[in-house]
Amino acid sequence: MNSEQALARLKSGNTRFVNDKLDGQLQDSVRRSELTGAQTPYAIVLSCADSRVVPELAFDTGLGELFVIRVAGNIANTSSIASIEYAVAHLGVKLIVVLGHQSCGAVTAAMAGGDNGYNLNHLLTHLQPAVNAVAEGNTDRDYGDQSVDAVVRENAIRTGQDLVARSSIIQEAIQGSRDQALQIIPAWYVLDTGVVEFLSHDG
Repeated sequence: MNSEQALARLKSGNTRFVNDKLDGQLQDSVRRSELTGAQTPYAIVLSCADSRVVPELAFDTGLGELFVIRVAGNIANTSSIASIEYAVAHLGVKLIVVLGHQSCGAVTAAMAGGDNGYNLNHLLTHLQPAVNAVAEGNTDRDYGDQSVDAVVRENAIRTGQDLVARSSIIQEAIQGSRDQALQIIPAWYVLDTGVVEFLSHDG
């Protein structure tokens, strides 16, 4: 499945989720047995760890369809990048979705500042470029405000760019032939509707 086919499948699944028409396929014992030898996910999702955001449900997928990495703020740190590299290099996945979400607590904490302890402070440094860009109006996208949700969307875009800048494996996969090239798409999840809005790289 190439990136466009994978994206179309995600969009269809999200439409079912939003309309309460989940098909619930590929979640039974037969599917579990099929996956014991190998996995062939068609998309990677770098998602926030927030309990309200469950990519497998939001895209109405079954076992073995999504390769999901979850970390607060959906940031590109060493561990999340390495996990994505594995899925790109060894599983042949052609689509990465960086999924932020409405009212993100990690983004809220980054905007508030202060001392949150060593580990969380370190994580929040990954969000600071998006916080600064929105505060200074230094973005390619006109958000119309400086809200948490504006920073969430900017962070999703910048995280996608970080994945490319920090990984030669991802860079090489993006440069593949048209049908086989890797694509990275930033997106954000709206909590009250369940809609996933896909954002462009250039804003």
